[in-house]
Amino acid sequence: MGMNIKIVCVGKLKEKYFKDAIAEYKKRLNRFAKVSIVQVPDEKAPEKFSAAEDEKVKEIEGQRILSKIKDKEYVYVTAIKGKQRSSEEFAKEIQDLATYGHSDITFVIGGSLGTSDAVNKRGDDLISFGKLTMPHQLMRVVLIEQIYRAFMINSGSPYHK
Repeated sequence: MGMNIKIVCVGKLKEKYFKDAIAEYKKRLNRFAKVSIVQVPDEKAPEKFSAAEDEKVKEIEGQRILSKIKDKEYVYVTAIKGKQRSSEEFAKEIQDLATYGHSDITFVIGGSLGTSDAVNKRGDDLISFGKLTMPHQLMRVVLIEQIYRAFMINSGSPYHK
């Protein structure tokens, strides 16, 4: 049974060096899983926003994200408030999901304001990569590398050392 990994993210990736890194990890992951990256448009927002306007932007982006997720998918939402885990713990979770029949795993990276409540509620798990704030473009690179690392750990490869 093949695994399907989907990364749903907000906004276009403009930087060539980020695109190159993602393409490389995607290529490496091909032997373990079918990987797709789905970009949804970000909602244009002026610099200074009220909290209500922030929520509106997150809601619109959230609807776009949710439209790309099917019921059967196990969903991780990246969030600063999510649970932090080690690479080994993450690898074990991925392995356990596969063992228990979750062959469709989706990761969500929100826009610059984060994810809406609706997206967080749809998430089966919130995952954090630490308390640091990162540009969401860089987060894509970090996420896909950690997914690759998880598969390498699970295959017994020395990559992780």
